[in-house]
Amino acid sequence: MPRNQFQRMVFAFITVVITVHAYVFYSLYVVNGAALMQVTGESSVLGAVNNQGGVYAFGTFLPIWAIVLIEFVFAYTLENVMGCPCSFKLASKVFDPRATHSVLFETAIICATVGLMCPAMSFIAAWLYYPYYLGFNIITLLANWLKLVCFNFPFAFFTQLFFIQPFVRKIFKLIFAKDIKNRAESK
Repeated sequence: MPRNQFQRMVFAFITVVITVHAYVFYSLYVVNGAALMQVTGESSVLGAVNNQGGVYAFGTFLPIWAIVLIEFVFAYTLENVMGCPCSFKLASKVFDPRATHSVLFETAIICATVGLMCPAMSFIAAWLYYPYYLGFNIITLLANWLKLVCFNFPFAFFTQLFFIQPFVRKIFKLIFAKDIKNRAESK
């Protein structure tokens, strides 16, 4: 879909904005929500987060907006440096982009992106949410990373494939409708 560097960066921006919010919600509510409510005695996850003074990260408690911002910076950087360029190359090794139906090729790109970004962002999250109050242990970090990959991969795969990427492509087509129309006419 994106044809130049600017369009790739816009596509990545839209993707990361939606994805980071989905993951913060997923991590707080689905994965850790019951534990947060149990520890604080609150009846809602948001109440539990507020009760403890924010989300535990980097050995301190940060507000949710700071968590979203930190994860956005990491995800956007990784997406532009590794995710987008490498996923296209991986998909191109399996399928010829000119001979393969666009839906199949885009699906291959999405799958490759999830395969690269999920372990990378889970590794960053393992550092970000590491229980530093217990002291640091590399084995604990690696175990936390593996646990996060196991939690995040199915969520990443299905949300990216069936919800986030179709929505991002729709938005992208609306933003760059004129360019897409000009490209179609020139063919």
